[in-house]
Amino acid sequence: MAKKEHVSETQATQFLRKHGIAFSEHPYAYEEHGGTTVSARELGVDEHHVVKTLIMQDEAARPLIVLMHGDRKVSTKNLARQIGCKSVEPCKPEVANRHSGYLIGGTSPFGTKKAMPVYVEQSILELDRIYINGGRRGYLIGIDPGAMDKVLPIKPVNCALEE
Repeated sequence: MAKKEHVSETQATQFLRKHGIAFSEHPYAYEEHGGTTVSARELGVDEHHVVKTLIMQDEAARPLIVLMHGDRKVSTKNLARQIGCKSVEPCKPEVANRHSGYLIGGTSPFGTKKAMPVYVEQSILELDRIYINGGRRGYLIGIDPGAMDKVLPIKPVNCALEE
């Protein structure tokens, strides 16, 4: 069976098109709990270029988005210190879904239900191209990381830990 080149619209792709941001579409066979290891393997790209969209919250339960390399973890201590919070922790899946409007495994930073601050690992912005969720499980989009600054309230941080 031939691989589909175009996937139906998502909140994320509508948002990017509306703002004139160019992206490529990369559908792949989604595996439950496979994470960026599976998507990188399926797309034949370096996992460091696959970016996770994580919905977290501060000590007052205010939501925020963290964009991190697929092969790294977030140091919540370092993140909290850099953004002036006491603590940061991942949201429970149902809370993350409510804030973003996306299912876990399909979360995109583009076109979220609720406007949230977006913290991006600094080194992501140095890459030529990243692959980030396009708003559906099994669907990444390729984008110039510099374009994110045009449509998201991004703030660079340094909070990556080796996996």
